[in-house]
Amino acid sequence: MTFEQNMLDYKTTIEEALKNIVFLNCSSNSFHRKLIDSMNYSIHAGGKRLRPMLLLEANRILGGDNEKAIPFACAIELIHTYSLIHDDLPAMDDDDLRRGKPTNHTVYGEAIAILAGDALLNLAYEIMLEAIEDRRGIDASRILAESSGSRGMVGGQSVDVLTEGISVEKDILEYIHMNKTSKLIQAALKMGAALAGGSEEEMSAFSGFGFHLGMAFQIKDDLLDIEGNEAMLGKPIGSDATADKNTFPKIVGIEASKAALDEHTRIALSEIEKIGGDTVFLKTLASRLLSRNS
Repeated sequence: MTFEQNMLDYKTTIEEALKNIVFLNCSSNSFHRKLIDSMNYSIHAGGKRLRPMLLLEANRILGGDNEKAIPFACAIELIHTYSLIHDDLPAMDDDDLRRGKPTNHTVYGEAIAILAGDALLNLAYEIMLEAIEDRRGIDASRILAESSGSRGMVGGQSVDVLTEGISVEKDILEYIHMNKTSKLIQAALKMGAALAGGSEEEMSAFSGFGFHLGMAFQIKDDLLDIEGNEAMLGKPIGSDATADKNTFPKIVGIEASKAALDEHTRIALSEIEKIGGDTVFLKTLASRLLSRNS
């Protein structure tokens, strides 16, 4: 099977599972119909489905049951989606476009957008709790909770917000990227490994791969905000500079950013070598993310 077919199969599986997640059986006159519409709007607005894909692939490599892992894959995508809704809000990045479509708050208003994000966050834990069968499910849920909260994604977002307009040192920028972006990518791989009963060594290797893949992914995003194509990205070019946000190109320059991107990708590929089994898909994915245009 080709890499492209593998990607398509994963994405199809994830999309089909997500269709059944949000409550679609509300009557048209339901008072919270607008909330449900807002949730569905962002869930089904497209996207790479990178995090659930990584979770399922890590689980597969270690011999796990991907059918049982699907609810956890959906959960991490719900949390990622809620974070994007909140990230686009006027109080955060104040963006009008996401994946080539108007952002949630521009369609449904700020209040409903905030509540839709809150609802997706809670729904993620609801579907994981329903899917837990043993200690492995508990461990996977705990990994996601830690990685997406104040010690992970939300913590990184808070520092990102608090340092807008303030020039920071490289270590602060790395802290933001590590937590805001890399932690959830790490979590996906660790969750997949945990659900498959991975050893400490395997968990560590997936964690290392996820960290460096996440850093490379965010640095590439920073570069695309300068050098990318708005039509391909699905959002405005130069929005980071307009918002005076701290990015790798701003702090260390474009050439140093590209060097850091190459280095994180190289280390990610070396970390995955520590995992036994068929890791071709993950290696190819890491290399493709280096050269992506969106």
